[in-house]
Amino acid sequence: MPVITCIDDLKHLHRRRAPKMFFDYCESGSYTEQTFRENTSDFSEIRLKQKVAVDMLGRSTETTMLGQKVAMPLALAPVGMAGMQCADGEIKAARAAERFGVPFTLSTMSICSIEDIAAHTSAPFWFQLYVMKDEEFVAGAIERAKRAGCSALVLTLDLQILGQRHKDLKNDLTAPPRLTLKNLINLATKPHWVAGMAMTRRHTFRNIVGHAKGVADLRSLMSWTNEQFDPQLDWGKIAKIRDMWGGKMILKGILDPDDARRAADFGADAILVSNHGGRQLDGALSSIRMLPEIVKAVGDRTEIYLDSGVRSGQDILKAVAMGARACFIGRSYIYGLGAMGEKGVTKALEILQKEFDITMALCGEKSPAGLGRHNLLIPKGFEDRYA
Repeated sequence: MPVITCIDDLKHLHRRRAPKMFFDYCESGSYTEQTFRENTSDFSEIRLKQKVAVDMLGRSTETTMLGQKVAMPLALAPVGMAGMQCADGEIKAARAAERFGVPFTLSTMSICSIEDIAAHTSAPFWFQLYVMKDEEFVAGAIERAKRAGCSALVLTLDLQILGQRHKDLKNDLTAPPRLTLKNLINLATKPHWVAGMAMTRRHTFRNIVGHAKGVADLRSLMSWTNEQFDPQLDWGKIAKIRDMWGGKMILKGILDPDDARRAADFGADAILVSNHGGRQLDGALSSIRMLPEIVKAVGDRTEIYLDSGVRSGQDILKAVAMGARACFIGRSYIYGLGAMGEKGVTKALEILQKEFDITMALCGEKSPAGLGRHNLLIPKGFEDRYA
């Protein structure tokens, strides 16, 4: 086993152990992938202010999200098909998150179902909902999440229509993979993955199959979702979903200050500043570059989270110092999941917490609550380059 020191080490191991189509599904953006790349590269433009001769004892990375105590300002983001990165992937990720003390969010497009997660965990988890044209399916999914004890609904707003991801088309992405000659050759090099999948019955989209009208089998994420994502999603429909849910709601996919103000006026418990990991509107600005404007627009009227591009504890610190309450990670934990299963997710969380803690100390702070723009060196023009 190689020595794992950072998230990038997990990424390289993930590439070796997971089938190519599922690694590519994780590690890709839409069209030219400009936004996908800039989500990470823009973090590197922000520098940190070192402080010395500061008492560093008594530090804590703990904070709260939606009133829930968390081990660090971080949650696991909803990721479609995580159960194809390794067998029963969503269950393994949820268990790792529960033990570590951070929230886990289950995707609508997961391989393991809402009921699967509830049966294998004891801590309340969050459920992410895509709004479909099938209103009975939407109502049913909300009711199932309630029965499972989900403590928050994460409503995704930026996927009314699916952005094109070239790698998925070239790989003929399906779950499970079609047994073509090309796939069989690739799977022959992934014996651990194949053995795991042979031991589970969870091979397709279990939140969808048997719950949506006329869906008895669903291999292709793209074919069904292209037909079912609701292009007419608007604030009126969001209000109806809020009323059906009746609990805490996070609005995901906010990247514009006006939308952020509207979400705060709407009464969202939190907003998630996100460009869907660069998988939707290619050419949109990175989440970290848009964060300051959104913080300025919303203030403390709702909790502000950030995802897209977070690969280190330093990234988490930068986002929190710029006004986010916490970050969500998708790829960073999927690398661990694909590399080492449940242990890999735990390893990713340990890496991020250690990086965050040490960086916080060297910046002269003892807790996330003390972080602010005084800890950062933000280059001139970073926030208004495109104003």
